[in-house]
Amino acid sequence: MFQIIFNPLSASELSALPKPLQLTLLGEFQVLPEDLDRSGNDRFGHIERGGKKLYRYRASDYRIYFEPCEGGVTVHRILHKNTISDFLFRSKLPMGAEDEKLGETQAFWKLIDEGVKARPKPVAS
Repeated sequence: MFQIIFNPLSASELSALPKPLQLTLLGEFQVLPEDLDRSGNDRFGHIERGGKKLYRYRASDYRIYFEPCEGGVTVHRILHKNTISDFLFRSKLPMGAEDEKLGETQAFWKLIDEGVKARPKPVAS
């Protein structure tokens, strides 16, 4: 079974949106493992740093940042497109080659790392 797993930050970002928009985004976010393995697949952007590869999917006016994991994908962030544009503008990065420039920028990876750190700790029973 293929699962889409939302970390606490991405779940919070999604739940803050109106229900019809949530359904639209989830309906547009169609990803299968074989989609990520295809070279030349233009449905997904990708961002790399230190051997870690994230994928970006554009759904309506939002960008869904995720990575493959065992049995599915983990969604790290769901950001409005103007958030990324604003980030690029404030970082004084050129607007071309968006994914490459994001991969080189510490502030973007800090956004992603916040989601990883926000994961709930397992409770010992």
